[in-house]
Amino acid sequence: MGTELNDGHETAHHIEITPNGRRCRVIHQGVTYADTHASFTLIEQGAEKVHYFPRADVNMARLERSIHTTHCPTKGEATHYHLLTEDGPVENAAWSYESPLDAAVKIKGYLAFYVSRVDRIDETS
Repeated sequence: MGTELNDGHETAHHIEITPNGRRCRVIHQGVTYADTHASFTLIEQGAEKVHYFPRADVNMARLERSIHTTHCPTKGEATHYHLLTEDGPVENAAWSYESPLDAAVKIKGYLAFYVSRVDRIDETS
């Protein structure tokens, strides 16, 4: 979605991507799925901040690529992943931009998790 200008054209939402040196973790059912001091935090107009985790700090053995994709006019096409738990998969719990648009190139290949589909996403010192 964009913001309409007086001339009727739309501009893409502004996003801000900054390095986050704080410890960020994704925890679900007592299992840590991601743990890093090297995430990026993305702030987008009208949305909650999102932490993007480098794959090296994500337990990729606990993720399974989904056939589900979504499109963002600012960031591009997102690939989704199921979270593999002891109780079965949590469908499309994470996503990644494999070939992001220029505005989101910093998060290429990084993974983000839906707050609503995991127990906790912690950010500590």
